Amino acid sequence: MSTTIENTNKLINFIGNKIHLGELDNNSIVQLIELCGLYLNIQTISDYAKINNLSYNGVKKHRNIKELFNVKFVIDNI
Repeated sequence: MSTTIENTNKLINFIGNKIHLGELDNNSIVQLIELCGLYLNIQTISDYAKINNLSYNGVKKHRNIKELFNVKFVIDNI
C-alpha cells in the first residue's frame, strides 16, 4: 500500500474518531472542508466557466469534475 493511501486512511480514521468522541464540532468540520476547498481550488462548473471565460459544456467535458453533496465541482489545483 502506498504512503498516500496509508496516510489518507489514518487521517480519515483520526477525524472520524474525533467526531465520534465529540472532540470536533460542526464548526470544526466546516473549517476542515473550507481548508480542503482552498487547497483543491474547488468551484462549481458554472463559476469556473464564468471566471475563465469558457463554456459550461467545455468545462464539463475537459476539466477534472467531482461530485460532492450532489453538486458537480471543478478541481483545479495544478
